[in-house]
Amino acid sequence: MESWMMDLLVQVVAGAVGGTAAGSILKDLSLGKPGDALSGAVGGGIVGQILNSVLGGATGAPEAAAGGLDIASIVKDLVGGGVGGAVVMAIIGAIRNAMMKR
Repeated sequence: MESWMMDLLVQVVAGAVGGTAAGSILKDLSLGKPGDALSGAVGGGIVGQILNSVLGGATGAPEAAAGGLDIASIVKDLVGGGVGGAVVMAIIGAIRNAMMKR
């Protein structure tokens, strides 16, 4: 599998988990389990890709060139995707709450 595709997949899954976890913790901002997971997946993918372009990918790592896994890149994708998913879910939940008060 291509390196960028693997990065994106890890970021989207981590974002879905992060969004769901944030929805469980921040009950007043929750969009429901499917909404939390979907907004988290989108946020994880977007924020993870931004982090990849800012921090750089695993293109120079010898493990990646040899077809192995670069653990540092996977951890970066997990953290970036999870945090990005949680933040985007919270922002969307706050916007939804503000719109419902009108």
